[in-house]
Amino acid sequence: QVQLVESGGGLVQAGDSLRISCAASGRALTYYAMGWFRQAPGKEREFVAAIRWSSGYTDYADSAKGRFTISRDRTKSWMYLQMNNLRPEDTAAYYCAASSGGNLRRNQNAYDYWGQGTQVTVSS
Repeated sequence: QVQLVESGGGLVQAGDSLRISCAASGRALTYYAMGWFRQAPGKEREFVAAIRWSSGYTDYADSAKGRFTISRDRTKSWMYLQMNNLRPEDTAAYYCAASSGGNLRRNQNAYDYWGQGTQVTVSS
């Protein structure tokens, strides 16, 4: 089992930056891939970014490229999403997820473990 806990969400203004975090525990993540997803009210959950824990290879949704950066601290088992130049359309609950398959995946069905989410609200 892998336990995931997100933190760092909040209310910011358009153009601001915010970093959200995900603390992982319970199992070594060496062969895992980790991802960030988000879900806005009335919309389906969507992929934001993913990272292979061991290699650090990353993948981003088009909406995140150039503005968001996913990273991880292997010593602490923490994952981060640095979000810059935030827009009102980035408002959503952000979830971290872990995939034991290890490959970078955009499909949420590939992820075995999920956190409870952290809310990010961007005002215009």
